[in-house]
Amino acid sequence: MDYKPLLERIAADVAPLLGSGTPAEYIPALAAVDPRQFGMAVADLDGNVFGVGDWQVPFSAQSITKVFALALALAEGGDSLWERVGREPSGNPFNSLVQLEYENGIPRNPFINAGALVVTDRLQTLTGDASSEVLEFLRQESQNPDIGFDAEVAASEQGHGDRNAALAHFMASYGNIDNPVPALLEHYFWQCSIEMTCADLARAGRFLARHGLRADGSRLLTRSEAKQVNAVMMTCGTYDAAGEFAYRVGLPGKSGVGGGIVAVVPGQCTLAVWSPGLDARGNSVAGVAALDRFTTLTGLSVF
Repeated sequence: MDYKPLLERIAADVAPLLGSGTPAEYIPALAAVDPRQFGMAVADLDGNVFGVGDWQVPFSAQSITKVFALALALAEGGDSLWERVGREPSGNPFNSLVQLEYENGIPRNPFINAGALVVTDRLQTLTGDASSEVLEFLRQESQNPDIGFDAEVAASEQGHGDRNAALAHFMASYGNIDNPVPALLEHYFWQCSIEMTCADLARAGRFLARHGLRADGSRLLTRSEAKQVNAVMMTCGTYDAAGEFAYRVGLPGKSGVGGGIVAVVPGQCTLAVWSPGLDARGNSVAGVAALDRFTTLTGLSVF
């Protein structure tokens, strides 16, 4: 399928929304990004990529990297990860401390910050270098060896990371963190600072559309594990707006406060969209609208 005309129509449809929302103000390095930018890409199962707008402009992937960290932790360590992190929507902001105390230091899911810290901690134990493991995986799957960390963004997050430090120390007090908290936070901030384009992200996520098969044909996840990751993306991937995203878009998706969203059509393709203006829940205003238009126009969804 030639997705190019479809993407051009979607870009025209969402153009009135560009500039809506606000870039992530609590991370100074992201606050200055122009919210009028928009890019979208589709990667099919054969690796063909179609794009529109600013689809080759690098942006900060932020929480989208949590999907890849989760997949690697499952691939390396198996289902024992689920003893330390749940699979339920939180219903609270992504950096909330509230539920951890009620639930004895076990985060609700791997995509809120507390859960992602547990996943990174597990990956650090398994590999000895969690952030580099995620980076190398993204380089290989996207076929772009130039993907890298953004030192300015990592430093910005480190300088404003008190809430994440509190989450990590609180979970450590319950025995749910194995590595020293300062080292864990460093890997977490570096992981979130990875810069990618929509083209990179669409290619990198294809293993989820291919039921766990990597770009080289080797198997990263079993079909069951790939289904698990897609399921958690569907129910938990867009912060406390996951229900609305499932209602509007109908695809597994994971957003980041850099303005990016990756979404998966199992057995068909992977989508990536980027526009830095965020709504009150931290999701790209134009990005969600673009994915909504994609599923409406194509009829491709998991429902």
